[in-house]
Amino acid sequence: MDLSVTSTELSADVATAATSVFIPAPVTPYQGDIARYWDREARPVNLRLGDVDGLYHHHYGIGDVDHTALGDATDSTYEKKLIAELHRLESAQAELLLDHLGPIEGDDTLVDAGCGRGGSMVMAHQRFGCGVEGVTLSAKQADFANQRARELGIEDHVHARVCNMLDTPFETGRAAASWNNESSMYVDLHDLFAEHSRILAVGGRYVTITGCWNPRYGQPSKYVSQINAHFECNIHSRREYLRAMADNRLVPHAVIDLTPATLPYWELRATSSLVTGIEEAFINSYKDGSFQYVLIAADRV
Repeated sequence: MDLSVTSTELSADVATAATSVFIPAPVTPYQGDIARYWDREARPVNLRLGDVDGLYHHHYGIGDVDHTALGDATDSTYEKKLIAELHRLESAQAELLLDHLGPIEGDDTLVDAGCGRGGSMVMAHQRFGCGVEGVTLSAKQADFANQRARELGIEDHVHARVCNMLDTPFETGRAAASWNNESSMYVDLHDLFAEHSRILAVGGRYVTITGCWNPRYGQPSKYVSQINAHFECNIHSRREYLRAMADNRLVPHAVIDLTPATLPYWELRATSSLVTGIEEAFINSYKDGSFQYVLIAADRV
């Protein structure tokens, strides 16, 4: 299946596509702020990486950098190769999340809470052949993801909607698995996990990959505060994740510290033309131990 399409082409299609989708009003002023933030977001670090193969992500990467693929830094094609390598690492992150969803059948339904422009939903459908429902507060992100699904001919299986992830329209027990990929820092964790617990079938799997501040550090560090301000979010501690899961019938199956695995991505990104100014905060906080990048997989009991 050809994934090739550029963000410029896709944005033009989205802008001209007629829509009759009802867009609910934000429940709180903060939700309105977040919706506006992501409606206006058009960072090259998200769009140019997605242009590599048509998978548009809104998360970071894991794994060792392939310096052989990068070649000589003085070569005229080096920046293009660097962008492709960053994208390979972020797709590897999504693959790891999908690895932890457990056995999925073709007639199952998955839910991506905070789906962004839909890259992980496309990957999930291509791997499992199942239906994937995504929710986001951003109408532009939902339009982008749905237009991309139409481009790929998978709109009957992959769908994004404008929706509060704390109050979704999905039936109780409908989802075989669900996830948050770097989106849980925008909501209260008890409310979030109560909703995942509701929509998941008993025995279903929930997975999150997220940055969290390290309770052993004592308090959120200055770098964590910088990240919060940059993304207008509220990063939680690792302890808060585990406590809120336990309160909502989600029993951890795996807790994996991905901090060493994500550092190469950030160190490479800091050398690229796509820097946003937040790279050093991530690198420094990962190195001083105040911030961690973790995967938590939990079963609904």
